[in-house]
Amino acid sequence: MGIIVITGCSCGIGLATATYLKEQGITVCPTARKDEDVSKLKELGFKDARLLDVTKSEQISDVIKYILDKYGKIDVWFNNAGYGQPGAIEDLPTNILIEQFETNVFGLHECTRQILPIMQKQGYGKIIQHSSVLGFISLFGRGAYNASKYAIEGLTDTLRLELKDTNIYPVLLNTGPITSSFRKNAMQKLKENIDIEKSRFKKTYHKNLEGTVKRVPFSEEAISVAKVVHRIVLAQKPKPRYYITKATYILGSLKRALSTNMLDKILIKI
Repeated sequence: MGIIVITGCSCGIGLATATYLKEQGITVCPTARKDEDVSKLKELGFKDARLLDVTKSEQISDVIKYILDKYGKIDVWFNNAGYGQPGAIEDLPTNILIEQFETNVFGLHECTRQILPIMQKQGYGKIIQHSSVLGFISLFGRGAYNASKYAIEGLTDTLRLELKDTNIYPVLLNTGPITSSFRKNAMQKLKENIDIEKSRFKKTYHKNLEGTVKRVPFSEEAISVAKVVHRIVLAQKPKPRYYITKATYILGSLKRALSTNMLDKILIKI
């Protein structure tokens, strides 16, 4: 049924996807950046769970070597690891923007760069890049995350053109709001890295912090992503892009139909 490596499996979408694929009979190598999370994965029956911080090139190499030594191939690589750093652009320290890109973009790129020679030697493969609905529309106070996802879109669209003469398929996931700890973790990043009290957006930040437990409209469970990944794993020729959640479809339609000024009037209210 294939061998898939998934980054960022400590919780949320990564863990849900790994669990679902395992139930479908697919060999899953879930990874996480903390030893305790790798131990939890092994307790859940993932014997091939491995330590992987995507910002560390040597750990990427170690995971690839482990899987190749054991199975001789890697059919699918799912670049799922990432996080969100909220904050208005004027409040965003440059070093914090760099940290956002280190994981969401540069880590993804290094994984992609290392897995490509393996898939080229095999003669086939699929690389799933976890973008977002925020990879093609922007929301207020999400500049760092927006920028990281826009970067993923650009890298993957270009990679797809460069791999047209191969049987390697880069695939983008444009995921909307998913019920997970993502928002909770993002709010923690807001408190840690943004000087809230000195910002002219202080009231907005506090409003967001007070709403961390509220359900975001059109949210879906992580299984929605897992099922799409399963379809990609099984597909002979997967589509270049998959929308996930109603929010993505709605905003994608508005992006195509409306002028920039009209779309901005809607986005500023979200």
